[in-house]
Amino acid sequence: MSQPSRLPIGLTMGDAAGIGPEIIVKLFAAGLPYPAVVYGDAGVLQATLEQLNISDSLHIELVSEAELANHKPDSIPVLNRWQALPASLPPGRLSAEAGRGAYEYLCHAIDDAQAGRLRAIVTAPLNKKAMQAGGIDFPGHTEILAERTGTSRYAMMLANPELRVILVTIHVPLQQVSAHIAYETELDTIRLAQRACLQAGIEHPRIAVAGLNPHAGEDGRFGQEEITVITPAIDQARTEGMDVSGPFPGDTVFMRARQGEFDIVVAQYHDQGLIPVKYLGVDEGVNVTVGLPFVRTSVDHGTAFDIAGQGIADAGSLRCAYDLALSMTPDNT
Repeated sequence: MSQPSRLPIGLTMGDAAGIGPEIIVKLFAAGLPYPAVVYGDAGVLQATLEQLNISDSLHIELVSEAELANHKPDSIPVLNRWQALPASLPPGRLSAEAGRGAYEYLCHAIDDAQAGRLRAIVTAPLNKKAMQAGGIDFPGHTEILAERTGTSRYAMMLANPELRVILVTIHVPLQQVSAHIAYETELDTIRLAQRACLQAGIEHPRIAVAGLNPHAGEDGRFGQEEITVITPAIDQARTEGMDVSGPFPGDTVFMRARQGEFDIVVAQYHDQGLIPVKYLGVDEGVNVTVGLPFVRTSVDHGTAFDIAGQGIADAGSLRCAYDLALSMTPDNT
């Protein structure tokens, strides 16, 4: 199929009752070097422009297809194939309509990316409880992206200028993590870590693997997973030509990576990997779903209902996600 000269970045608005609309408007107001289109609600974005007192310098431009989005400094192209949200939607409150809308915007962006109409997808935050109230039961973005694209091998990576972390398990109760640490899952995550680094322009990635247990199990004294699962997966990855080492104790490996010893750390569970990244600051953190047929990046924070509608949200993480999406994808001009 013939492609337009410049495929836009697709920005999903996320939950309309959160800070997604505000940070998207602020992103456009700061100026973008490359075309983008917002999958979201035009009315909510217009109200946000007015609330931020920038409706004189920016305006909403409705488009029917992603490729029709123009790159103009004074417009925000918006595409919405779902119903309009009510004008009375209050910021900072759980809303079934906002939750369902966030899901619909994401699905439409995914479909367009799959069809080759987008260069990448950048997502603003959604709210799980609001989605559930709207009849959609997913733990988060990652699982929706994987199911809708039919991707069986995927992982969540968090990145900032100092650290990259990829997760073996994501939204799993802590008491069930060990049961999910399987050889194939571990090896797949190491392979995805290699892929993510290569995509980021790192020619020879140095991958560190964190242990699951304290002191990385200490030769089985504090657990067997390092011996029975993690080390065999590392050994196999090495036979495939990857520069992988570990398992290392989780209390030191992130510091070593931050100091430049490794390019990425494979963490075994959600908080083991996310706490070090978020401790360094969420304003520069980016969430990347590795393994999809297209690039997807996202902010490293939630909907922030407590400050929604106040005009004080920081768009820094969204800008970092936008910039990273550009750097990870070739320009098709």
